Amino acid sequence: MARVRAFRCSECGREEDGAALVTVCERCQRPWLATYDLAPLAALTPRSFAGRRRDLWRYREVLPLDGGEPVSLGEGMTPLLELPRLGREIGFADLHAKHEGFHPTGSFKDRGMAAAITGLRERGVERVALPSAGNAASSAAAYAARAGMRCRVVMPKTTPLANQLECRLFGAEVELVDGSIREAAAHLKRTAGPEWFLLNTLREPFRLEGKKTMGYELWETLGGRLPDAIVYPAGGGTGLVGMWKAFDELAQAGHVRARPRIFAVQAEGCAPIVRAFESGAAEATPIEAPATVAAGLRVPAAIGDRLMLRALRESRGGAIAVSDAAIVQAALRLAKTEGMLVSPESAATLAALELLRERELLDPHAMTVVFLTASGLKNLDQFAEWLPAR
Repeated sequence: MARVRAFRCSECGREEDGAALVTVCERCQRPWLATYDLAPLAALTPRSFAGRRRDLWRYREVLPLDGGEPVSLGEGMTPLLELPRLGREIGFADLHAKHEGFHPTGSFKDRGMAAAITGLRERGVERVALPSAGNAASSAAAYAARAGMRCRVVMPKTTPLANQLECRLFGAEVELVDGSIREAAAHLKRTAGPEWFLLNTLREPFRLEGKKTMGYELWETLGGRLPDAIVYPAGGGTGLVGMWKAFDELAQAGHVRARPRIFAVQAEGCAPIVRAFESGAAEATPIEAPATVAAGLRVPAAIGDRLMLRALRESRGGAIAVSDAAIVQAALRLAKTEGMLVSPESAATLAALELLRERELLDPHAMTVVFLTASGLKNLDQFAEWLPAR
Protein backbone atom coordinates (compact mmCIF):
# COMPACT_ATOMS: atom_id res chain seq x y z
CA MET A 1 0.00 0.00 0.00
CA ALA A 2 1.17 3.52 -0.76
CA ARG A 3 2.30 6.00 1.81
CA VAL A 4 1.95 9.68 1.05
CA ARG A 5 5.50 10.88 0.35
CA ALA A 6 4.71 14.49 1.21
CA PHE A 7 1.98 17.10 1.11
CA ARG A 8 2.78 19.99 -1.24
CA CYS A 9 0.97 23.32 -1.13
CA SER A 10 -0.90 23.86 -4.38
CA GLU A 11 -0.01 27.55 -4.35
CA CYS A 12 3.40 28.22 -2.81
CA GLY A 13 4.97 24.75 -3.19
CA ARG A 14 5.85 24.38 0.48
CA GLU A 15 5.99 20.75 1.67
CA GLU A 16 4.85 18.93 4.81
CA ASP A 17 5.61 15.39 5.94
CA GLY A 18 3.25 12.79 4.45
CA ALA A 19 2.42 11.33 7.86
CA ALA A 20 1.16 14.66 9.19
CA LEU A 21 -2.46 15.62 9.85
CA VAL A 22 -2.94 18.71 7.68
CA THR A 23 -5.76 21.07 6.74
CA VAL A 24 -4.61 23.95 4.51
CA CYS A 25 -1.22 25.59 4.06
CA GLU A 26 -0.56 27.89 7.01
CA ARG A 27 1.34 30.32 4.77
CA CYS A 28 -1.19 30.93 1.98
CA GLN A 29 -4.37 29.15 3.14
CA ARG A 30 -4.57 27.04 -0.02
CA PRO A 31 -5.08 23.27 -0.34
CA TRP A 32 -2.35 20.68 0.13
CA LEU A 33 -1.82 18.05 -2.57
CA ALA A 34 -0.58 14.56 -1.67
CA THR A 35 2.48 13.32 -3.56
CA TYR A 36 3.72 9.75 -4.01
CA ASP A 37 6.64 7.78 -5.32
CA LEU A 38 5.33 7.15 -8.85
CA ALA A 39 7.85 4.44 -9.77
CA PRO A 40 5.41 1.62 -8.82
CA LEU A 41 2.72 3.24 -11.00
CA ALA A 42 5.13 3.49 -13.92
CA ALA A 43 5.63 -0.29 -13.81
CA LEU A 44 1.90 -0.98 -14.30
CA THR A 45 -0.37 -1.17 -17.34
CA PRO A 46 -4.19 -1.19 -17.50
CA ARG A 47 -4.04 -4.98 -17.58
CA SER A 48 -2.13 -5.03 -14.28
CA PHE A 49 -5.34 -4.30 -12.38
CA ALA A 50 -7.34 -7.24 -13.73
CA GLY A 51 -7.09 -9.43 -10.64
CA ARG A 52 -7.35 -6.72 -8.04
CA ARG A 53 -10.25 -5.82 -5.76
CA ARG A 54 -13.22 -4.23 -7.55
CA ASP A 55 -13.22 -0.85 -5.85
CA LEU A 56 -11.15 2.31 -6.00
CA TRP A 57 -8.49 0.79 -3.73
CA ARG A 58 -7.26 -1.18 -6.73
CA TYR A 59 -5.16 1.96 -7.37
CA ARG A 60 -3.38 1.56 -4.06
CA GLU A 61 -0.05 2.85 -5.41
CA VAL A 62 -1.47 6.37 -5.51
CA LEU A 63 -3.87 6.43 -2.56
CA PRO A 64 -3.34 7.45 1.09
CA LEU A 65 -3.11 4.08 2.82
CA ASP A 66 -0.17 3.00 4.93
CA GLY A 67 -0.44 -0.76 5.19
CA GLY A 68 -3.82 -1.10 6.92
CA GLU A 69 -7.26 -1.90 5.59
CA PRO A 70 -9.20 0.96 3.96
CA VAL A 71 -12.60 2.13 5.12
CA SER A 72 -14.70 0.84 2.25
CA LEU A 73 -18.29 0.22 1.22
CA GLY A 74 -17.42 -0.99 -2.27
CA GLU A 75 -17.02 2.44 -3.88
CA GLY A 76 -15.52 3.00 -7.32
CA MET A 77 -15.48 1.07 -10.62
CA THR A 78 -18.64 2.73 -11.89
CA PRO A 79 -19.71 2.02 -15.48
CA LEU A 80 -18.76 4.00 -18.55
CA LEU A 81 -21.89 3.84 -20.67
CA GLU A 82 -22.53 4.80 -24.26
CA LEU A 83 -25.35 7.28 -24.93
CA PRO A 84 -26.18 6.42 -28.55
CA ARG A 85 -29.77 7.68 -28.76
CA LEU A 86 -29.15 10.91 -26.89
CA GLY A 87 -25.94 11.44 -28.83
CA ARG A 88 -27.80 11.21 -32.13
CA GLU A 89 -30.49 13.59 -30.92
CA ILE A 90 -28.09 16.34 -29.89
CA GLY A 91 -25.44 15.74 -32.54
CA PHE A 92 -22.60 13.94 -30.76
CA ALA A 93 -21.17 10.89 -32.52
CA ASP A 94 -19.15 9.38 -29.65
CA LEU A 95 -20.91 10.29 -26.40
CA HIS A 96 -20.42 8.39 -23.14
CA ALA A 97 -21.49 8.81 -19.52
CA LYS A 98 -19.49 7.95 -16.41
CA HIS A 99 -22.40 7.05 -14.14
CA GLU A 100 -21.45 7.74 -10.51
CA GLY A 101 -24.96 7.04 -9.21
CA PHE A 102 -23.97 3.40 -8.66
CA HIS A 103 -22.06 4.22 -5.48
CA PRO A 104 -23.12 2.99 -2.01
CA THR A 105 -24.85 6.27 -1.10
CA GLY A 106 -25.72 7.11 -4.70
CA SER A 107 -23.08 9.70 -5.57
CA PHE A 108 -19.44 10.26 -6.43
CA LYS A 109 -18.95 11.75 -2.97
CA ASP A 110 -18.30 8.20 -1.75
CA ARG A 111 -14.95 8.18 -3.52
CA GLY A 112 -13.72 11.17 -1.60
CA MET A 113 -15.16 10.13 1.74
CA ALA A 114 -13.69 6.62 1.54
CA ALA A 115 -10.22 8.11 1.10
CA ALA A 116 -10.75 10.91 3.61
CA ILE A 117 -12.09 8.73 6.42
CA THR A 118 -9.32 6.19 5.76
CA GLY A 119 -6.56 8.81 5.80
CA LEU A 120 -7.93 10.57 8.86
CA ARG A 121 -8.48 7.37 10.83
CA GLU A 122 -4.87 6.40 10.20
CA ARG A 123 -3.87 9.75 11.73
CA GLY A 124 -5.95 9.27 14.85
CA VAL A 125 -9.05 11.34 14.04
CA GLU A 126 -12.22 10.13 15.80
CA ARG A 127 -14.74 12.90 15.00
CA VAL A 128 -15.43 14.63 11.69
CA ALA A 129 -17.71 17.55 10.86
CA LEU A 130 -18.60 19.24 7.59
CA PRO A 131 -20.98 21.67 5.88
CA SER A 132 -22.81 20.21 2.92
CA ALA A 133 -25.55 20.90 0.39
CA GLY A 134 -26.57 17.24 0.45
CA ASN A 135 -24.69 14.23 -0.92
CA ALA A 136 -21.36 14.93 0.79
CA ALA A 137 -23.13 14.87 4.15
CA SER A 138 -24.82 11.55 3.38
CA SER A 139 -21.53 10.04 2.31
CA ALA A 140 -19.53 11.36 5.26
CA ALA A 141 -22.14 10.03 7.67
CA ALA A 142 -22.07 6.59 6.06
CA TYR A 143 -18.29 6.24 5.99
CA ALA A 144 -17.91 7.62 9.50
CA ALA A 145 -20.38 4.98 10.69
CA ARG A 146 -18.42 2.32 8.81
CA ALA A 147 -15.23 3.45 10.56
CA GLY A 148 -16.80 3.78 14.01
CA MET A 149 -16.26 7.54 14.01
CA ARG A 150 -18.63 10.31 15.05
CA CYS A 151 -19.96 12.70 12.42
CA ARG A 152 -21.62 16.10 12.55
CA VAL A 153 -23.14 17.83 9.51
CA VAL A 154 -24.52 21.32 8.99
CA MET A 155 -26.76 21.76 5.96
CA PRO A 156 -28.97 24.49 4.47
CA LYS A 157 -32.66 24.05 5.23
CA THR A 158 -33.20 23.68 1.47
CA THR A 159 -31.15 20.45 1.40
CA PRO A 160 -33.19 17.55 -0.05
CA LEU A 161 -35.07 15.67 2.65
CA ALA A 162 -33.53 12.39 1.52
CA ASN A 163 -30.07 13.64 2.49
CA GLN A 164 -31.26 14.87 5.86
CA LEU A 165 -32.86 11.50 6.62
CA GLU A 166 -29.83 9.53 5.43
CA CYS A 167 -27.52 11.43 7.76
CA ARG A 168 -29.75 10.78 10.75
CA LEU A 169 -30.11 7.11 9.85
CA PHE A 170 -26.32 6.78 9.71
CA GLY A 171 -26.12 8.26 13.22
CA ALA A 172 -24.77 11.71 12.37
CA GLU A 173 -25.62 14.87 14.31
CA VAL A 174 -27.57 17.09 11.92
CA GLU A 175 -28.10 20.87 12.05
CA LEU A 176 -30.07 22.89 9.50
CA VAL A 177 -29.40 26.58 8.88
CA ASP A 178 -30.79 29.37 6.71
CA GLY A 179 -28.86 30.29 3.57
CA SER A 180 -26.44 28.32 1.40
CA ILE A 181 -23.47 26.09 2.10
CA ARG A 182 -21.52 29.29 2.80
CA GLU A 183 -23.69 29.99 5.85
CA ALA A 184 -23.49 26.33 6.87
CA ALA A 185 -19.69 26.49 6.77
CA ALA A 186 -19.63 29.72 8.79
CA HIS A 187 -21.94 28.24 11.42
CA LEU A 188 -19.82 25.12 11.71
CA LYS A 189 -16.62 27.14 12.03
CA ARG A 190 -18.17 29.14 14.89
CA THR A 191 -19.60 26.21 16.81
CA ALA A 192 -17.31 23.21 16.26
CA GLY A 193 -14.87 22.63 19.10
CA PRO A 194 -11.28 21.43 18.63
CA GLU A 195 -12.38 17.81 19.07
CA TRP A 196 -14.00 17.94 15.60
CA PHE A 197 -11.87 17.65 12.47
CA LEU A 198 -13.44 19.84 9.76
CA LEU A 199 -13.92 17.84 6.58
CA ASN A 200 -14.74 20.83 4.35
CA THR A 201 -14.16 20.56 0.60
CA LEU A 202 -10.42 20.81 -0.18
CA ARG A 203 -9.62 21.90 3.38
CA GLU A 204 -8.04 18.50 3.86
CA PRO A 205 -6.11 16.59 1.17
CA PHE A 206 -7.76 13.18 1.11
CA ARG A 207 -11.16 13.70 -0.53
CA LEU A 208 -9.28 14.88 -3.60
CA GLU A 209 -7.32 11.61 -3.65
CA GLY A 210 -10.48 9.53 -3.70
CA LYS A 211 -12.10 11.65 -6.40
CA LYS A 212 -9.06 11.43 -8.67
CA THR A 213 -9.75 7.71 -9.16
CA MET A 214 -12.42 8.73 -11.68
CA GLY A 215 -9.51 9.64 -13.94
CA TYR A 216 -7.70 6.36 -13.30
CA GLU A 217 -10.84 4.40 -14.11
CA LEU A 218 -11.19 6.17 -17.44
CA TRP A 219 -7.58 5.30 -18.26
CA GLU A 220 -8.01 1.66 -17.27
CA THR A 221 -11.43 1.20 -18.90
CA LEU A 222 -10.21 2.70 -22.19
CA GLY A 223 -7.15 0.47 -22.29
CA GLY A 224 -4.51 3.10 -21.55
CA ARG A 225 -5.97 6.07 -23.38
CA LEU A 226 -8.16 8.95 -22.29
CA PRO A 227 -11.23 10.58 -23.85
CA ASP A 228 -10.89 13.69 -25.97
CA ALA A 229 -13.16 15.75 -23.73
CA ILE A 230 -14.77 15.64 -20.31
CA VAL A 231 -17.87 17.63 -19.33
CA TYR A 232 -18.14 17.92 -15.56
CA PRO A 233 -20.55 19.66 -13.12
CA ALA A 234 -18.46 21.87 -10.84
CA GLY A 235 -19.54 23.06 -7.41
CA GLY A 236 -16.63 22.72 -5.00
CA GLY A 237 -14.59 21.26 -7.85
CA THR A 238 -12.82 18.44 -6.02
CA GLY A 239 -13.54 15.89 -8.73
CA LEU A 240 -12.40 18.17 -11.54
CA VAL A 241 -9.15 19.02 -9.76
CA GLY A 242 -8.70 15.39 -8.73
CA MET A 243 -8.97 14.07 -12.27
CA TRP A 244 -6.48 16.64 -13.53
CA LYS A 245 -4.12 15.46 -10.77
CA ALA A 246 -4.65 11.83 -11.88
CA PHE A 247 -3.83 12.72 -15.48
CA ASP A 248 -0.70 14.51 -14.29
CA GLU A 249 0.41 11.47 -12.29
CA LEU A 250 -0.24 9.20 -15.27
CA ALA A 251 1.78 11.54 -17.48
CA GLN A 252 4.67 11.63 -15.00
CA ALA A 253 4.61 7.83 -14.91
CA GLY A 254 4.90 7.75 -18.70
CA HIS A 255 1.42 6.35 -19.38
CA VAL A 256 -0.27 9.21 -21.25
CA ARG A 257 0.68 12.15 -23.41
CA ALA A 258 -2.55 13.68 -24.63
CA ARG A 259 -4.97 14.72 -21.89
CA PRO A 260 -8.68 15.47 -22.21
CA ARG A 261 -10.07 18.94 -22.63
CA ILE A 262 -12.15 19.63 -19.50
CA PHE A 263 -15.32 21.72 -19.51
CA ALA A 264 -16.81 22.80 -16.19
CA VAL A 265 -20.57 23.28 -16.01
CA GLN A 266 -22.31 25.53 -13.51
CA ALA A 267 -25.80 26.92 -13.07
CA GLU A 268 -26.59 30.44 -14.26
CA GLY A 269 -27.70 31.35 -10.74
CA CYS A 270 -24.35 30.32 -9.26
CA ALA A 271 -21.47 30.45 -11.74
CA PRO A 272 -18.35 31.90 -10.08
CA ILE A 273 -15.95 29.72 -12.07
CA VAL A 274 -17.62 30.54 -15.38
CA ARG A 275 -17.37 34.27 -14.67
CA ALA A 276 -13.72 34.00 -13.65
CA PHE A 277 -12.82 31.87 -16.67
CA GLU A 278 -14.52 34.23 -19.11
CA SER A 279 -12.88 37.30 -17.56
CA GLY A 280 -9.41 35.73 -17.50
CA ALA A 281 -9.19 36.01 -13.71
CA ALA A 282 -6.94 33.70 -11.68
CA GLU A 283 -9.55 33.27 -8.95
CA ALA A 284 -13.30 33.55 -8.63
CA THR A 285 -15.40 36.24 -6.98
CA PRO A 286 -18.01 34.77 -4.57
CA ILE A 287 -21.67 34.84 -5.61
CA GLU A 288 -23.77 36.88 -3.20
CA ALA A 289 -27.17 35.21 -3.67
CA PRO A 290 -26.68 31.72 -5.20
CA ALA A 291 -29.87 30.18 -6.61
CA THR A 292 -30.38 27.00 -8.62
CA VAL A 293 -32.48 23.84 -8.57
CA ALA A 294 -29.21 21.87 -8.45
CA ALA A 295 -28.27 21.89 -4.77
CA GLY A 296 -24.77 20.55 -5.42
CA LEU A 297 -24.02 23.49 -7.72
CA ARG A 298 -25.19 26.04 -5.16
CA VAL A 299 -21.62 26.77 -4.05
CA PRO A 300 -21.00 30.54 -4.02
CA ALA A 301 -17.25 30.28 -3.37
CA ALA A 302 -14.74 27.44 -3.53
CA ILE A 303 -11.28 27.24 -2.01
CA GLY A 304 -10.26 25.23 -5.08
CA ASP A 305 -11.12 28.03 -7.51
CA ARG A 306 -7.53 28.66 -8.57
CA LEU A 307 -6.92 24.95 -9.09
CA MET A 308 -10.10 24.55 -11.16
CA LEU A 309 -9.29 27.52 -13.36
CA ARG A 310 -5.75 26.30 -13.84
CA ALA A 311 -6.95 22.84 -14.91
CA LEU A 312 -9.49 24.28 -17.36
CA ARG A 313 -6.93 26.52 -18.99
CA GLU A 314 -4.12 23.97 -19.09
CA SER A 315 -6.50 21.45 -20.69
CA ARG A 316 -7.65 24.00 -23.31
CA GLY A 317 -11.16 23.45 -22.03
CA GLY A 318 -13.69 25.93 -20.78
CA ALA A 319 -16.54 26.79 -18.43
CA ILE A 320 -20.19 27.23 -19.27
CA ALA A 321 -23.37 28.12 -17.37
CA VAL A 322 -26.78 26.59 -18.03
CA SER A 323 -30.26 27.66 -16.97
CA ASP A 324 -32.41 25.82 -14.46
CA ALA A 325 -34.98 25.25 -17.19
CA ALA A 326 -32.34 23.56 -19.33
CA ILE A 327 -31.27 21.40 -16.38
CA VAL A 328 -34.84 20.23 -15.79
CA GLN A 329 -35.40 19.41 -19.46
CA ALA A 330 -32.08 17.57 -19.70
CA ALA A 331 -32.91 15.41 -16.67
CA LEU A 332 -36.30 14.45 -18.09
CA ARG A 333 -34.85 13.83 -21.53
CA LEU A 334 -32.09 11.53 -20.28
CA ALA A 335 -34.57 9.49 -18.27
CA LYS A 336 -36.86 8.96 -21.27
CA THR A 337 -34.12 8.55 -23.87
CA GLU A 338 -31.54 6.40 -22.09
CA GLY A 339 -33.32 5.12 -18.97
CA MET A 340 -31.08 7.01 -16.53
CA LEU A 341 -32.54 8.99 -13.63
CA VAL A 342 -29.85 11.37 -12.43
CA SER A 343 -29.49 14.34 -10.12
CA PRO A 344 -29.97 17.92 -11.35
CA GLU A 345 -26.20 18.48 -11.08
CA SER A 346 -25.63 15.55 -13.42
CA ALA A 347 -28.25 16.79 -15.87
CA ALA A 348 -26.42 20.12 -16.08
CA THR A 349 -23.66 18.43 -18.08
CA LEU A 350 -26.17 17.25 -20.67
CA ALA A 351 -27.75 20.69 -20.86
CA ALA A 352 -24.27 22.08 -21.55
CA LEU A 353 -23.56 19.78 -24.50
CA GLU A 354 -25.86 21.53 -26.94
CA LEU A 355 -24.46 24.93 -25.97
CA LEU A 356 -20.89 23.69 -26.38
CA ARG A 357 -21.72 22.37 -29.85
CA GLU A 358 -23.64 25.48 -30.90
CA ARG A 359 -20.77 27.73 -29.81
CA GLU A 360 -18.28 25.44 -31.58
CA LEU A 361 -16.35 24.92 -28.35
CA LEU A 362 -16.50 21.13 -28.57
CA ASP A 363 -16.04 18.91 -31.61
CA PRO A 364 -19.20 16.76 -31.95
CA HIS A 365 -17.05 13.92 -33.32
CA ALA A 366 -14.67 13.89 -30.34
CA MET A 367 -14.95 11.09 -27.79
CA THR A 368 -16.77 12.94 -25.03
CA VAL A 369 -17.50 11.76 -21.49
CA VAL A 370 -20.14 13.49 -19.38
CA PHE A 371 -20.06 12.85 -15.66
CA LEU A 372 -23.36 11.90 -14.05
CA THR A 373 -22.28 12.51 -10.49
CA ALA A 374 -25.30 11.19 -8.61
CA SER A 375 -28.50 9.19 -8.83
CA GLY A 376 -31.76 11.09 -9.10
CA LEU A 377 -33.50 8.91 -6.54
CA LYS A 378 -32.81 11.49 -3.83
CA ASN A 379 -34.54 14.15 -5.91
CA LEU A 380 -37.91 12.50 -6.45
CA ASP A 381 -39.73 15.42 -4.84
CA GLN A 382 -38.23 17.71 -7.48
CA PHE A 383 -39.04 15.30 -10.29
CA ALA A 384 -42.64 15.15 -9.09
CA GLU A 385 -42.86 18.92 -9.64
CA TRP A 386 -41.12 18.77 -13.03
CA LEU A 387 -43.19 16.04 -14.63
CA PRO A 388 -45.66 17.50 -17.13
CA ALA A 389 -49.32 17.26 -16.18
CA ARG A 390 -51.23 14.49 -17.92
